[in-house]
Amino acid sequence: MGQLFLSVVVPAYNEESRIALTLEQLSTYLGRQEYSWEIIVADDGSMDATANIVSDWASSNGLIRLVRLDHRGKGWAVQQGMLAARGEYRFLCDADLSMPVEQIDRFVAQAGDSPDIVLGSRELPDSRRIGEPARRHLMGRVFNLIIRVLAVPGIRDTQCGFKLFKAETTAPLFETQVLEGFAFDVEILCLARVLGLDIREIAIDWHYREGSKVRPVRDSFRMVRDVLRVRSRLKTRT
Repeated sequence: MGQLFLSVVVPAYNEESRIALTLEQLSTYLGRQEYSWEIIVADDGSMDATANIVSDWASSNGLIRLVRLDHRGKGWAVQQGMLAARGEYRFLCDADLSMPVEQIDRFVAQAGDSPDIVLGSRELPDSRRIGEPARRHLMGRVFNLIIRVLAVPGIRDTQCGFKLFKAETTAPLFETQVLEGFAFDVEILCLARVLGLDIREIAIDWHYREGSKVRPVRDSFRMVRDVLRVRSRLKTRT
């Protein structure tokens, strides 16, 4: 058997209300594809039934795996899920499926053109943000602008939860990652820039979902603080 083609990594924390539907939609979509695949749910120490639900799915479908972790943050869960993955490509996928699952096609279509990282973007001309409250949208745009100025100029949307990585980028990026919270995306992209990796953004349709674990004001301040620390640390590597 050849190398697994696609690993879908789903970080999850207290997602019992939607994780079963997420797994159903992902496995149904992936089951129609011609390539080989797996789904990894990296459970960040959920205090509800998330891990049990995923374990039940995994027991009946050998292509679904649960990575059970202590609670340390989304970045921690993503890191451990990516390092546990076996696919030639590893797709980061938010548990709320705010992007229609069929749009994974848009990322896989880029694989033959060989970018190292493909970022889903809500900020390109062809992107669509659906149902997002105006205040939340404005805060997101301001945060993205700050991040572009401080850390990753030229990347319009660092925080979208849908990203595709080549397998060979996994060790140099995720084994080096130190941030365990929501700012991990920026750290990974800063590291990618230091390593000279090819990063490409593609437009997606993104639907606002209630129940996000992000606290817009408090977490944005913490993320900016963490980004400044990352920038300072990585300057010593350039």
